[in-house]
Amino acid sequence: MTESLNSALGTISSVVWGPFVLIPLLLGTGLYLTIRLGGLQFRTLGRAMRHAFFDGDEEGNAGDISNYQALTTALAATVGTGNIVGVATAISVGGPGALFWIWVTGLLGMASKYTEAYLGVRYRVVDDKGNQLGGPQIYLKRGIPGGFGAALAFLFALFASIAAFGIGNLTQGNSVAAGMKDTFGVDPWITGVIMFVFTGATLLGGIQAIGKITSAFVPLMIVIYVVGGLVVLFLLADRLPAAIALIFTDAFTGTAAQGGFVGATIMLAVRFGVARGIFSNESGMGSAAIAAAAAKTSHPVRQGLVSMTQTFIDTLIVVSITGLTIVASGVWDQGADTAATMTSAAFTTALPGQWGGTIVSVSLIFFAFSTIIGWAYYGERSLVSLVGQWSSLPYRLLFTVVVFLSAITEIETAWLFSDIANGLMALPNLIGLLIMSGLVARETRAYLKFDPKLKKPKLSVEEFTAAQMPNWK
Repeated sequence: MTESLNSALGTISSVVWGPFVLIPLLLGTGLYLTIRLGGLQFRTLGRAMRHAFFDGDEEGNAGDISNYQALTTALAATVGTGNIVGVATAISVGGPGALFWIWVTGLLGMASKYTEAYLGVRYRVVDDKGNQLGGPQIYLKRGIPGGFGAALAFLFALFASIAAFGIGNLTQGNSVAAGMKDTFGVDPWITGVIMFVFTGATLLGGIQAIGKITSAFVPLMIVIYVVGGLVVLFLLADRLPAAIALIFTDAFTGTAAQGGFVGATIMLAVRFGVARGIFSNESGMGSAAIAAAAAKTSHPVRQGLVSMTQTFIDTLIVVSITGLTIVASGVWDQGADTAATMTSAAFTTALPGQWGGTIVSVSLIFFAFSTIIGWAYYGERSLVSLVGQWSSLPYRLLFTVVVFLSAITEIETAWLFSDIANGLMALPNLIGLLIMSGLVARETRAYLKFDPKLKKPKLSVEEFTAAQMPNWK
């Protein structure tokens, strides 16, 4: 029965992520927005990073959490098992060349991430409890007039509330359970119980509790993993030139069979690179716009730039370290069956004793838990926009129960389900981004002309915003 289900899901996934649907739409949208915004992600990255981490919070503005907490909540939801297991899965099926396409997806996706975060703040509303409610389920309906925009918003909200159980729950809990069993010998059901308790306790506090928790431990968990990965790459420095060459050549030639690797065409490298790239950084999916909409900010451009840095951190830093260690260590050709423990094996080849496995397993626990609580918020906000505020608590409770079940779910089924759900929620959002790209480009140019260094005082920004968008807030 499981084999039949996996076969059916695999067929659907191959269509959704095939050469005629999401891959050209994702890359094409990212490229189009990059051109339309004048290479915004390359021109403003330094300023955006400074504003995100050093300029301080924009207190006194409408919103539920600080712009930094909105960033760490979005990072919490994106820096998850996709950065460890997802990258390994892409390389184990698509070959080393898949990492190149993950990079391409990330670089182009920064423009998509900026655009959706901008729109999330620009069109946000206040729900029945006085909390900010925004994201594609809101901006598609408010920004695109008529029934078409409403239909796109409905489809996104429907798919996002379901997809949260895949990308933000099943795959996360399953990967944690596998890592805990492999490294520490902990039975999966025990891991499931622990995650159940901590997830339920966190979700009861809502977005304020989520923001406080993620702002405290997300930077720490990323630093621990990045430092560990850099040590591994330093110890494997003599292998890095050949590894990088292999990544670039295999991206355009495919990869021959060797070891446990069955071989891959260019199309497989592109497909799994793009699919795992979006799974990792979520650019174009619209999910990060939900967290961005809760931020206290004086203008959508400011939060859009802050949110854009999330993709850079996720893909160009964390994912790169994972992919390079896997390829440089030589464990990439062990076969897809070893994807769950491949990163751990890569770290272990360079670090003494059990240090490699321990660093990866501990990082996986933190990454996955943060993703679970971040996506619980995304799914809940999407469902609330569909059926009302009453659904908030039941959704949190159901999500918490599934966290336990995720620890004992077969990983192949979980990944296939997540790929399909991710694709279905990305489709309406990408269409909406293309339609509203002109508005975003026009208003972005105007704001950056007014405040090119993102240093204008709060009162000046408020006056500009009132003149540019009189009905905002």
